[in-house]
Amino acid sequence: MIKVSDTAKKKIIDLMKDDGFDAASDYVRVGVKSGGCSGLSYDLKFDKTKGDDDKIFIDNDITIAVEKKSFLYLAGTILEFSGGLNGKGFVFNNPNASRTCGCGESFSL
Repeated sequence: MIKVSDTAKKKIIDLMKDDGFDAASDYVRVGVKSGGCSGLSYDLKFDKTKGDDDKIFIDNDITIAVEKKSFLYLAGTILEFSGGLNGKGFVFNNPNASRTCGCGESFSL
C-alpha cells in the first residue's frame, strides 16, 4: 500500500484541478523507472484510465494507480509534499530504499 499525507493530498487536489483532472474520479499514477543518480527514479503523473496491470489503492481520499512491476519497489511508501526552504515538491518516504540521492528523486535497493 502507498499512503498519502495530508499536505500531499491538498497539493494533489490543487494540481489535478489545474490540469483538468478530478481527484474524486481520476488517478495519481506512481511508478519507478530506470535512471537517476542512485539507479531508480520516481515517476508521478495524473491519469484518467486504469491499466490492466495496475494495483489500485485509496488513501486519504486519493486514488493511486501503480503498475505491478513498480509496486515491489514502492510498497509501504508514504507520499508527502514539502514546501520548505530545502526545496518544494513531492517527497517519497520509501522504507525499501537502501540509498537515496541528495535531491530525493532517485534511490536504490
